[in-house]
Amino acid sequence: MLSKHKFLEKHSLALVIGILITVSIGGIVQIAPLFYLESTIEEVEGVRPYSPLELAGRNIYVREGCYVCHSQQIRALRDEVERYGHYSLAAESMYDHPFQWGSKRSGPDLARVGGKYSDEWHRQHMIDPRSLVPESVMPPYAFLQERALDYSQVEAWLKANRAVGVPYSDEMIEKADQHLRAQVDPFSDYYDEFLAAYPKAQIRDFDDNPRQISEMDALIAYLQILGTMVDFETYEAEENYR
Repeated sequence: MLSKHKFLEKHSLALVIGILITVSIGGIVQIAPLFYLESTIEEVEGVRPYSPLELAGRNIYVREGCYVCHSQQIRALRDEVERYGHYSLAAESMYDHPFQWGSKRSGPDLARVGGKYSDEWHRQHMIDPRSLVPESVMPPYAFLQERALDYSQVEAWLKANRAVGVPYSDEMIEKADQHLRAQVDPFSDYYDEFLAAYPKAQIRDFDDNPRQISEMDALIAYLQILGTMVDFETYEAEENYR
């Protein structure tokens, strides 16, 4: 058997052709099933598209490069699960384009940061990180508190996400502006309609400044929803039943 390798070892063109054939067969075996599977991600109850304000916050999160230092992927390792919570599910990122798993952690993982801290904690942390975490190397983002959120293109944001598979309805897109403003106003006429469209969305003034909807409002709204959509007690019960 080994003697037959001499031909390939002495003829580089034949070796390259052999490699291409092998890689092609392996690629077909891996890729072909994807063409007839409806989805490679198992849907999990509770996961929904981001609300317009949460989506605006995510855009700011990406714009400021938060993913460079903070991952959003808890691996199924004991030390990570004990520190951060239940390991990340693929379904939790199914509406992220692009996903925010990250590859480096200068700061903690944020996959389960929603509800872990108060809005005031997040606001102060953005203004002066070292006032809360003395060893932090995070730069301050105090300007987010003063900068009004530009949501003039909010309908376009939802349309762009729908184009890549996020199930925003025509009504969600049409009322994106009202829904965004409703999330920071508990007395909005769109309160019930907004919650029906975006279950578990948190409604309040996030940055303690009711005079304007700021970029800080949007970013905190996004951070506070991370990891809160899935009821893991129900999910684990279903997994055990299976």
